[in-house]
Amino acid sequence: MSSNQLIQQQGWNIAQESHLVSLQPLSHPANAVALKTKRILNQVTLHQLRVFETVARFSSFTRAARDLNLTQPTVSMQVKQLTDTIGVPLFDQIGKRIFLTDAGRELLVSCQAITAELSQFEMRIADLKGMQQGHLRIAAISPINTLVSRLLNPFCDRYPGINVSLDIMNSEQILRRLSENRDDLYLTCEPLNNPGVCSQPFVQNPLVVVAHPSHPMAVQSHLSIECLRGEAVIMREIGSATRQSVQSVLDQHKVSVRVQFEVGNNEAIKQMVMLGMGISVLSRHMVDDEVANGQLAILNVEGFPIHRNWYVIYASGKKLSIVANTFLQFLSHSIHDSAALAA
Repeated sequence: MSSNQLIQQQGWNIAQESHLVSLQPLSHPANAVALKTKRILNQVTLHQLRVFETVARFSSFTRAARDLNLTQPTVSMQVKQLTDTIGVPLFDQIGKRIFLTDAGRELLVSCQAITAELSQFEMRIADLKGMQQGHLRIAAISPINTLVSRLLNPFCDRYPGINVSLDIMNSEQILRRLSENRDDLYLTCEPLNNPGVCSQPFVQNPLVVVAHPSHPMAVQSHLSIECLRGEAVIMREIGSATRQSVQSVLDQHKVSVRVQFEVGNNEAIKQMVMLGMGISVLSRHMVDDEVANGQLAILNVEGFPIHRNWYVIYASGKKLSIVANTFLQFLSHSIHDSAALAA
């Protein structure tokens, strides 16, 4: 029996390179960890990591399934397979709620790092290809929905190889996605006073008083703001940026209105005004088509329109891809080009 065979028979591995020989026991912890790590890398898929990250983010299998457009059993199965592969629980369930275990928190950090690296890789590939191919991820607040559609149309015509993902959501969701670095650019009604965020206006957003065309005030060319006193008004919820802007103008003129309805969705408000349920204050961009079609009337009320801007925001430390930079420049030019906003 050779010396090598004797050494291995005694439970040791022999590693020989040139004249150097090192011995490690087969059951050495470093070997065991290396073998397990290799097994995890061979069996874990990016899809499983994405499902796990989404469940961790929402702390809910149901909401994760909805976000991923998967069934809840599929999400549960993916997480179970991932848990089996890693060998330790990733979630604790207490009642109907789930919480990350220590191992789950460690895996979440790794998932976020992997996602960031893949995004950077995708960005570098897109830069190499220029504007012929690429992916642009935009998240926008719901009142900007109509305007964004109009802006994207000429942009996509100019760059047909660019795929655009557009998600419409509320302010709270925008802030969460920004903190998670999930999109390239975010379009909002208000700037963020945060040193870690870049905010720049890209278009004016005049707020106008609208009513059904049959409303008595719709035929008057000039209206004092006093005409709004006691009028049935459909308002956004308390705390919304639009509500604050309107209330500020009313307070300046010491005018009180009767809030008939408080609604948290601008599209719903527009429909209610079109049904003659009251007057409201909405973005001019939201009502241009309805005004042109005779479904709504803009009232020329003292103190209106309220002049505001819409903003594009992104993390100040984020390296924007060539696609995102090009769209950012497109937005910057749009403020000086009213034709870009035409229907």
